[in-house]
Amino acid sequence: MPVNRRTPIMSTPEIILYTTQICPYCVAAKNFLKSKGLEWREVRVDLDPAEREKMVALAKRTSVPQIFVGATHVGGYDDMMALHRAGNFEPLLQQA
Repeated sequence: MPVNRRTPIMSTPEIILYTTQICPYCVAAKNFLKSKGLEWREVRVDLDPAEREKMVALAKRTSVPQIFVGATHVGGYDDMMALHRAGNFEPLLQQA
């Protein structure tokens, strides 16, 4: 009788984007993540002042987007792209 072996599914840490509706860098960040086939949770800080306060407490920044991969604060769009160009963004995704 054959043994049914399941391959473990690699999961990536949750990606959280703190955004506003009219932020071009937020759109660019989402487009980049989409191009990588990644999913994320978007938190609109323009709709919820409590979420904005939470973002500022976590990121120590008031600008958007603020991007987190798991517990790691990546920063804004430019920070994420700099990490990507340096080859350091993708390794964050491997940490589960």
